[in-house]
Amino acid sequence: MLRETRTENGRVRGIVATDARITVYKGIPFGADTSGKNRWRPPQPAEDWEGVRECYEFGEISMQRVPGRDPEAFYAKEWHVDPEVKRGENCLTANIWTPAKTVDDKLPVMVWIFGGGLQEGYPYEMEFDGERIASRGVILVSIGYRLNAFGLLAHPEITKENPDGPTNFALQDQAFGIAWVKRNIANFGGDPENITIFGQSAGGFSVVAQMCSPKAKGLFQKGIIESIGGMRPKYPLNMSMPQVPLEQQEKEGIEFFEKLGVKTLEEARALDAQYIEDKFNECHYFWGAVTDGVFLTEMLEDTIVGNRMNDVKFMVGNTKDEFLIAPPADDDETVNKFVDEKFCQYADGFREAVKAGGMELKDAAVVHQMGIGNRLMAAVCAKHGLDFYYYTFGVSIPGDDAGCFHSCDLWFQFETLMKCWRPFNGHHLDCARKICNYWTNFAKTGDPNGKDADGTDMPYWSKYTTESPYGMLLYDDIRMETEPLNAAEQYMVDINLKEFGM
Repeated sequence: MLRETRTENGRVRGIVATDARITVYKGIPFGADTSGKNRWRPPQPAEDWEGVRECYEFGEISMQRVPGRDPEAFYAKEWHVDPEVKRGENCLTANIWTPAKTVDDKLPVMVWIFGGGLQEGYPYEMEFDGERIASRGVILVSIGYRLNAFGLLAHPEITKENPDGPTNFALQDQAFGIAWVKRNIANFGGDPENITIFGQSAGGFSVVAQMCSPKAKGLFQKGIIESIGGMRPKYPLNMSMPQVPLEQQEKEGIEFFEKLGVKTLEEARALDAQYIEDKFNECHYFWGAVTDGVFLTEMLEDTIVGNRMNDVKFMVGNTKDEFLIAPPADDDETVNKFVDEKFCQYADGFREAVKAGGMELKDAAVVHQMGIGNRLMAAVCAKHGLDFYYYTFGVSIPGDDAGCFHSCDLWFQFETLMKCWRPFNGHHLDCARKICNYWTNFAKTGDPNGKDADGTDMPYWSKYTTESPYGMLLYDDIRMETEPLNAAEQYMVDINLKEFGM
């Protein structure tokens, strides 16, 4: 097994995974410490080291609220369980699970971008263990990146200092990490020309951003977009990450400096990181991506509609129950008020569409927000003739607390169910094995189809096209079919296609 190798900055030594055929390298620096003079600068190269670096422990997670401090928080039950995890600004590290025996193996590579609204999260949450992916002959890399105030601040002084990278530090870090993987992964037995990036929630948004950024062109060949809505609808509901012009983010940056009690960038860089984090949380900012003219040259939806994405194959999908919007009651007055508020000038047209479809208004008005954005992206990309696959995750989740909730599919994609407190059974293990197979097959060849562990063919997954708008239903009985949209969802997709001139 490949227990020791080298990177561009020095030699590294990994540790034996639970599966002795896999080596894990934890906390390898792919960029310099982002504190002090590097705070709010584009990522800088990591420093070289002498001798062999023992990569036995994960690095610091990005500055954020302390994970797991509130035991009543939903995700504190799932995976944010350790309030003692180390936080800091030296967060640009990579973790690698490799089954390679030699540097000549040329194995496919998957690079994981974690979610958390670009405000929290980290690359080695317990559900992200890469061992089961690596057991399928695929190298798994997870990367850290800056978050919240540290990853998304914009300010005129920063723009003047860094015109080639004025903001979007979170996205810049990700691209920097992917580029590091491309340059170094051959030394871990990987193929630098067969890289798949994948992410969920804000990580899924990040995958879309990397697919749309000229700065990430050529860094990877495939992408998997999970639970972010794929593409932001113009109207009327929007559950994607925010994206604003540079000038708007700069104005909030000036305001934030006032909240910090500083007047200059130099003064802000001298502040304690925890103080900045606390002030950011007090202000209740929710900063997202910025159209800065460099990393993102236009709104992501405009890049997609204009067919200007980087040339990559991709998969896109969501869970069936995440972020539902529904009338608060089923009496006619409440339902009609809800429709007026959510559909505004399109409300009457929506009512007519529902009536023509023979549905009850109270049932038709339930909207799966993530599904709308994903189906809209699928419809647009199919019109462009792009090469992609669509899915909906709907495996029954034990527990009566949340249904098939946002992020529950992560246990299945990484096949890490045994780390979860929920009473999963053999059926769930079977589903997880197949779903992890689909993900790693796609990483290997750009096609999710293949054999199951017993040598039988898994249910066949067709590409999504305008003529065959098929999605894989990753339910208790995995099957391929056209998942019907309800009247509200179909109407919203049609309206948005019209709004985008398609």
